[in-house]
Amino acid sequence: MNAVEPISYEPSWESLAQHEEAPQWLQDAKLGIYFHWGVYSVPAYGSEWYARNMYIPGSSEYKHHQATFGSQKEFGYHHFIPQFTAEHFDAEEWAVLFEKAGAKFGGPVAQHHDGFAMWDSKVNPWNAASKGPKKDITGELSKALKKRGLKLITTFHHARNLQRNADKPETWDGYDSHFPYHPDYHTSSNDPELAQFYGNIPEDQFYENWSGQINEVVNQYQPDMIWFDSWLNFIPEDRVKQMCADYFNAAAKAGQEVTIGYKQSDLPKEVGIQDIEQGGRRDITERPWMTDITLSNKSWCYIEGQTYRPTSMVMRNLIDVVSKNGVVLLNISPKADGSIPAEQREILLEMGAWFDKYGEAIYATKPWDLFGFGDAKAGEGTHGGQSSKVHYTANDIRFTQSKDEKSLYMIFLGKPKVGDKIKLRLLGRHRYTPHSEIQRIELLGTNQEAEFIHGHDAFELTIPDAPMDEIATVFKLVLE
Repeated sequence: MNAVEPISYEPSWESLAQHEEAPQWLQDAKLGIYFHWGVYSVPAYGSEWYARNMYIPGSSEYKHHQATFGSQKEFGYHHFIPQFTAEHFDAEEWAVLFEKAGAKFGGPVAQHHDGFAMWDSKVNPWNAASKGPKKDITGELSKALKKRGLKLITTFHHARNLQRNADKPETWDGYDSHFPYHPDYHTSSNDPELAQFYGNIPEDQFYENWSGQINEVVNQYQPDMIWFDSWLNFIPEDRVKQMCADYFNAAAKAGQEVTIGYKQSDLPKEVGIQDIEQGGRRDITERPWMTDITLSNKSWCYIEGQTYRPTSMVMRNLIDVVSKNGVVLLNISPKADGSIPAEQREILLEMGAWFDKYGEAIYATKPWDLFGFGDAKAGEGTHGGQSSKVHYTANDIRFTQSKDEKSLYMIFLGKPKVGDKIKLRLLGRHRYTPHSEIQRIELLGTNQEAEFIHGHDAFELTIPDAPMDEIATVFKLVLE
């Protein structure tokens, strides 16, 4: 029998739409971890947008930079690179931490808006293997993750790195270029290497470099997912289509199931999986979707004085996302020296401990007919949908089900009170009843069964006197 020839994708939306937008491994994974870690981690001030804001007069970063490092005319952003040392970076140790946290995929912000590549690049001389750490961060982590069976994601944020305001002095600080153009700063340098770093190069060269770097990562590390932080609309459409086709064809040749993450309407919905930054859906969607969120409150990268969300908020929001057919991409923020702060580690390990007990209610599940019940107030997300900082309690319930529909999971987003009778009218037999008869209900993680009544008008569950979890408590409805 002849081997089946892999499909060949053309750079057209019609051809690219034949590709599976969200492979099963991603739908089953539910959680991935990535990290904002780069040159901006050196000043550790403001946010990962330090590279831009340090050049904006009146900004906090502008004032901090002058007070701490001197004039922007003398000390440019690229002068931070030698201080990005990563001496404590240990890919094996990071991969173990990601696995312990419950992640099924992980990887780096391969290149942020600042133009510094976190891999061994020949296209971009400003890369972690040649400068700063002098380590192939992406390569080392890729090997460590894949060795543990985790999939690899690499994220790209570099579409904004072109100087688009050089000929418009009145808008030199325009938002569509990451580095504000200024004749007195290195951002306007014509030195070939500095000009490439600050994006002060011809458009054609920039777009060639944009594509070349993505292809380089794809060919060198075979990521299972590439993900774009908006602004694909800044790139010529034909080039975007070619990039997608190149990635899909490379994966097809290798027998690899891959996917592309995008934001807003940067790609057709048939071509990739849409990501809502720091947000979520208000209801179940037919198409799988993703949200990228961060543990930290003040920025995506490490800064001095950073504070963090409690584990309970991170996990409850994740459960809400999963109940609505979503996947979470969680960001952490290492220090410039390559160490992951203890506060972040603690949250990740607490997440892992919850998954150790209740993971069957999350991994490889699918949404049920209703995502749940409750009275939590879901605030508006800044990037669409609801916020990722909703405060849930045990009064809020979410549902998932096993793919064979033999188990339905009822997840209380907190610790319900022993003896309470939870009455849900919509779960009555003539409304949204489970798909087959309930044989018994177990408190997951224990041998305790719960008493219940499944009537025509309502379903009623009595909370048993048994150990429950402060973060979220799971009851498993065992069906016929």
